[in-house]
Amino acid sequence: MKSSGILHLVPVSLGDAPPERWLPAEARALAGRLDTYIAENAKTARAFLKAIGTVRPIQEIIIHTLDARTDDRDIAAWLKPIAAGGEIGLVSEAGCPAVADPGARVARAAHALGIRVQPWVGPSSILLGLMASGLDGQRFAFHGYAPVDAGERARQLREWEQASARHNQTQLLIETPYRNGAMFATMLATLRPATLLCVARALTTEREWVRTQSIADWKRQPPPELDKQPTLFLFLAKA
Repeated sequence: MKSSGILHLVPVSLGDAPPERWLPAEARALAGRLDTYIAENAKTARAFLKAIGTVRPIQEIIIHTLDARTDDRDIAAWLKPIAAGGEIGLVSEAGCPAVADPGARVARAAHALGIRVQPWVGPSSILLGLMASGLDGQRFAFHGYAPVDAGERARQLREWEQASARHNQTQLLIETPYRNGAMFATMLATLRPATLLCVARALTTEREWVRTQSIADWKRQPPPELDKQPTLFLFLAKA
């Protein structure tokens, strides 16, 4: 049974940049008038709200914190008040909520309650990186994080490279910013010379930098400056 409530999926910034650069005016206005949010991190959610400006004082806005331990019953309880009407916002730690993000559970619960789910336009590092990479944009797979252990990480990269060659499929992954250098080094040591690697750093910010070239070419130059900066890695192997 359909309700008149709305769950708004509002993208947040990927880094330090003015809101007008990455979020349309209509989405900013909508986000600024909502009085209740579900967020991965209340502190970053408040920083987002402060950046876009709010109709009411931020301290009066309710923010429910969503994490891996959040019970489905809690999510249902947060959503039920709007089932008969009203609106609530869902935000991620960075970028688009519910994409490679625990917010997907909230969207699924909203559907189960008959609540309308409305996605708003905003930054997605996955799509922005894919757009800029020049790699295959029709067949791709996003894997999230690779294993932390160096040996396991190398083995996983080789498996993804084989899948890339077999299916002509772009592989996408991210890393904790302080481990970007280790990931880049492992890629150069593990992937084939002809495999194309794209490094997309600090998208939508003043430090944005995107470069695609073969592993062989990457090895001929100094590594890029990636430390402590959000970075997306994409690669495409030749069959």
